Amino acid sequence: MIELFAVAQRLQQFFASHNWKFCFIGGVALQRWGAPRVTQDVDVTLFTGFSGEEAFVDALLATFPARVPDPRTFALQYRVVLLKSDSNIGIDIALGGLPFEEEMIARASPFDFLPGVRLLTCSAEDLVVLKAFADRPRDWADIESVLVRQQGQLDWAYIDGTLAPLVEVKEAPHILAALTAVRTRTETA
Repeated sequence: MIELFAVAQRLQQFFASHNWKFCFIGGVALQRWGAPRVTQDVDVTLFTGFSGEEAFVDALLATFPARVPDPRTFALQYRVVLLKSDSNIGIDIALGGLPFEEEMIARASPFDFLPGVRLLTCSAEDLVVLKAFADRPRDWADIESVLVRQQGQLDWAYIDGTLAPLVEVKEAPHILAALTAVRTRTETA
C-alpha cells in the first residue's frame, strides 16, 4: 500500500503542477471512508469537460506509460486513460465532464494517509454514489463498509438527490432499491 500511495502522490503533484481539477476515488478513497482493503490500482477523476480532452490525454501519455495499445484513441473513445507507474501499479484516470463530477471534485478534501502523504479524495457521499452507479458486487460490499464506518454521518439527501438522476439516465432503477436495502441492513445491524 505504501507504494500505491506514493504513486497517487506523484500523480497528484503532476495534476497540481498543471492546475488540473481532480480527486481520488475508488480504492484510495475507500481507505479513508470505508473498510480498508487491498487495492491494486489508483483511480482518479480528472475534470476535462467535454472539449479539449486531447491536451490532458497527451500530457498524461507523455509522462506515464500506457497499459493499452493505441492509448490516445482508447482514452478519447472511452473517456478513461489507462496508465501504469514505473513500479507497474495501474492508474485509471476517468475524464470527467458531468456536473456531478465537477461538484464531486469541488467537494473533495485532503486526507493524511501516511506521514507526508496527503491526498485529495472524494467525499464519503460521492464514493457511495460512484460505487452504487458502478453496480458491481465488489462495489456493494465497499458501500456497506462505508455505511458501517460512517454511520449517522452521511448526507442522505445529497446521495439520493445525486444518484437518482444518474440511475435514470443509466435506466437502472434497481440501483436505488439496492442502496436502500444496504442502508436498511447497516442501520439495523
